[in-house]
Amino acid sequence: MMSERQHWRLGLLAALLPLLTTHLSYGLSLWEAWIPACNPYWADCVSISRTGRHGSAYWWFKGLMLPACLLLAVFWWQAARWLQQRGLSPGPLVLPLAMLASLALAVYTLTLGHATGHFPVIRRVGIAGFILFTYLVQVAIGAALYRAEPWRWAGNRVLGLATLILAIALLTLVWDGLWSEAYERWEDAFEWWLFLLLNGQLFLMLWIARFGQPERSI
Repeated sequence: MMSERQHWRLGLLAALLPLLTTHLSYGLSLWEAWIPACNPYWADCVSISRTGRHGSAYWWFKGLMLPACLLLAVFWWQAARWLQQRGLSPGPLVLPLAMLASLALAVYTLTLGHATGHFPVIRRVGIAGFILFTYLVQVAIGAALYRAEPWRWAGNRVLGLATLILAIALLTLVWDGLWSEAYERWEDAFEWWLFLLLNGQLFLMLWIARFGQPERSI
């Protein structure tokens, strides 16, 4: 049986691995000249998907992201268990939603690099499902913390970051609908931002579990 420190280290790996995978793929694709040199968090660059489509990055992306899918599922299971140990309940849908998020990310990963048939559509559904289900899990956990007075400060922070993620997602829809040509320049950057913020929630929850004190207030 793992100790609390081992659980925390496993959670840290789950939070780090997706970020390391995407940035390693970007670096490899840039080194092998599959993509131009640019800032992926700014306009006129490349999507996360494009960094893992060709060359050695194709294999590194799949080889690292698939284990990351499993680790993310374990992370949310640990988060739900941590809440239950403190008498908090995130609801019965958290674990099913977490499993769906991990499955959607795995589908996206497996179809990446295949541009024929239904693969592009399946890939888009996979990444959209991952973002949606992960967001819902984070909101449920944030709400569980917020409902408990000693942990309300933590719930505020989790829900605040979730609100920022939702605001960016809604902004992309509005911008795409009103100024589609201008939005195309920033679409890939928004994808990187959302992925970074979704992973940022994991680091925030790890910090709460590791260092947070329920007696604190905002």
